[in-house]
Amino acid sequence: MDIRKFRHACLELTKDSSSLVIDPGGWSTDFEPNDKTIGIIITHEHGDHFDQARLQKIVEKNPKVCIFAHMDIVAQLEDYPGKKQAVSAGETVTIGPFTLRFIGGTHATIHPDYPVPTNLGVIVNGGELYYPGDSFTLPDCVVETLAVPASAPWMKIADAMDFITTVQPKMCFPTHNVLLSEEGHTLTNTWLEKAARSVNAEYRVL
Repeated sequence: MDIRKFRHACLELTKDSSSLVIDPGGWSTDFEPNDKTIGIIITHEHGDHFDQARLQKIVEKNPKVCIFAHMDIVAQLEDYPGKKQAVSAGETVTIGPFTLRFIGGTHATIHPDYPVPTNLGVIVNGGELYYPGDSFTLPDCVVETLAVPASAPWMKIADAMDFITTVQPKMCFPTHNVLLSEEGHTLTNTWLEKAARSVNAEYRVL
């Protein structure tokens, strides 16, 4: 499976000539849809992960694409063209060459006074990739490739390091990192790579 990371928190997975897009949000300005996308996953409703204009562009090129998201998001897409399927934590669906198992259910807390939305992490193909959305929800399986949130109002770098050392993937890469400056990227990657090396995992910036 080929994994491409775009600006901030958007991923595109490709296998057997089919693509799956995760979190095409408003800050992923370098993302351009192809015409082989069969599924879209939206982990939660924040604009850096869920942008209806970007979704529209994907659907225009892929009229049969199916959007998978929590019912809170699907409810916002009632008048939206294309297929939509509400999913919840503990549910597994298969689309083309991708088996998707959703876990978690809650966004990490930003502040006690700030509403906590739903958030679904997704385990792809039994652990070939784990993407947690905006959380550090631990998977219940062996993970080959881990997408690690690197910067957010709801986390500190030690949380991401502990996430890596607890999950112990074979490979990990940073995501959710548009808030970092050039110096911030350098510092964050240094610390996350140290955590990865401590569990013999490869750390790679995609």
